Amino acid sequence: MYSRAMETKSTAREWTFLSNHGHVLVHLNRFPDSKVKEIAHEIGITERSAQLILADLQQAGYVVIEKIGRRNHYRVNPKGKFRHRAEKSKPIGLLLEIFS
Repeated sequence: MYSRAMETKSTAREWTFLSNHGHVLVHLNRFPDSKVKEIAHEIGITERSAQLILADLQQAGYVVIEKIGRRNHYRVNPKGKFRHRAEKSKPIGLLLEIFS
């Protein structure tokens, strides 16, 4: 009989509790002056994916991008609400506090 408990580490699917969008938010909250390349490397995604996620987060009001000289500075809006219906009444600041 097959059981997930019998899976070895080499055959187990890898997954995390946070989406890449969540990982980017947490990273920006900790390192607001990161370059896109640094964000992508830390999260384990391509630079193009990081750019698309940043655009999503900015458009939805979770992140404000300020140009300072030639660099971007990212300011996370901790009052933004979670998007899933099960958590939509809670601010993302609660999540950010865990990783601060």
